Amino acid sequence: MRIKIMLVAVMMMASSIFGTFASIAQDTNEVNLLYWQAPSILTPYLSSGTKDLHASSIVLEPLARVAPDGNLVPTLATEIPTLENGGISEDLTTITWTLQEGVLWSDGTPLTTEDVIFTWEYCTDEEAGCVYDDDFGGVVNVEAVGENQVMVTFDSPKPYPYLPFVGHTTPIIQKAQFEECVGAEMAACTEQNFNPIGTGPFVVEEFRPNDVVTYVRNENYREEGKPFFDRAVIKGGGDAESAARAVLETGEADYAWNLQISPAVLDQMEAAGLGQVQIAFSQSIERVIINFSNPDAACGDERSTLEGCGEHPFLTNPAIREAMSVAIDRNIIAEQLYGPSGRATCNLISGPDYNASPNNTCDQDIEAANAILDDAGVVDSDGDGIREYEGVPLMVTYQTSTNAVRQSTQALIKQWWSEIGIETELRNIDASVFFGGDPGSPDTFQKFQADVQMYTSGASSPDQEQFFISYLCGEEPRPDNNWTGANVMRYCSEEYDSMFAEYSATGGLEARAQMVIALNDILVQDYTQLPLVFRAGATSAVSNTLSGVEINGWDSELWNIADWTRTE
Repeated sequence: MRIKIMLVAVMMMASSIFGTFASIAQDTNEVNLLYWQAPSILTPYLSSGTKDLHASSIVLEPLARVAPDGNLVPTLATEIPTLENGGISEDLTTITWTLQEGVLWSDGTPLTTEDVIFTWEYCTDEEAGCVYDDDFGGVVNVEAVGENQVMVTFDSPKPYPYLPFVGHTTPIIQKAQFEECVGAEMAACTEQNFNPIGTGPFVVEEFRPNDVVTYVRNENYREEGKPFFDRAVIKGGGDAESAARAVLETGEADYAWNLQISPAVLDQMEAAGLGQVQIAFSQSIERVIINFSNPDAACGDERSTLEGCGEHPFLTNPAIREAMSVAIDRNIIAEQLYGPSGRATCNLISGPDYNASPNNTCDQDIEAANAILDDAGVVDSDGDGIREYEGVPLMVTYQTSTNAVRQSTQALIKQWWSEIGIETELRNIDASVFFGGDPGSPDTFQKFQADVQMYTSGASSPDQEQFFISYLCGEEPRPDNNWTGANVMRYCSEEYDSMFAEYSATGGLEARAQMVIALNDILVQDYTQLPLVFRAGATSAVSNTLSGVEINGWDSELWNIADWTRTE
């Protein structure tokens, strides 16, 4: 039976707050998706907004997707190329994809290797301004090597060659539709960017930017009998709480995306019994970062630079960093402040599961933390409750962005550190400033004019190479690079750099996963950062009348919408 998808209409109240939904009977042929941040364009190549990526992923497809468990699954390709099956060359400079036979665009014309080649040319044109051209980094050629085969060639060995044409950021576009939209004309092609022809399960019927997208089933979709719905509508506007309520409490919608809401509020809504909150984890770690350089204001413009102000007066002592870690109760932070959307962790790499190290534990033990400092000779010599190291009191400034959860985390950690003789001054900075790139601002996380700071970051791909680059010697933010270096900690280890060099030249997913664990262990066991919480990459609400939904933190949350069905 064909089922129809339609996103429920949202009525805005005069106060601009997301209002009540129109009372409509739920049609079993429709599915209603609420994105409180409305889509503004239907191509990933001109937008990095998650809501735009999801909205375009219903229509445009890549050669392969990333499944919720972090593994690659073929989409328009017949299989995932590997060293073992010969799809990746022994020298790691090429990867060859084989297209599925008989795939049609929604206009009935065949998908060809020319479409794949054109997609690369389209995004990498120097005048294009393509958002995801970095995903094609190092690609020097894409060519047809058979009727249904495309070979991607890199300028040097590429142990992880799965960024081009993989996931919702670099899908294949139809050459016939976009060939007049190259270079400077890329953004000017409104019709193409608002109504792309695709190979996905749905076709755009109507698009009102920043409001609603209506889709109908793609009659040329390659999987017989799918999608199970006849229509899909993504409705934007309002706020996350009202969207969640429409799914969980009133049953007026089927799906609500990106629920940045208190866990207690979500639990109360879920108790109504009409829907469930689904959570997906990818690689987002909330952590405390240690400053290995001296942030003393007396150093002026050279503060927090190893070359100008030198090493930190006491945080370079590994015993102090270890004690700070051991004093923290990560379970309390995760359970009380994050709920189901956070898990206590002491790994910097916690996902996918095959990358997570089994070698690290981090249970709180205040007594052990005090013993570590005592044994290292870091004692309170004057009885004021603050320990000293080589005459310097252990007094730290702890900064983060302004955020209720983060301020609560700071307060807890300040208390625990006070119990081991460390005095903590808390600072919170507006997020737009803290994460901003203004080289003149003293309050950016790159300038790091504090002893420790806290935020979340992680890898956007299941592969971790870009993440680990951030901790190489010489990558520190400095005045001479406008504070743009990635190594915010100012950490340097010859052992780490040597292992990274080996990792960056290693091919094969299994072998690379083992090296990910080893690199993680160096950073964690040297207490360069103090991981706290493994945060969910996606939190959405799903109606109990839907089945087949597999929320995904690595790819579009709508990655398998062709498999969604309505339960009877």
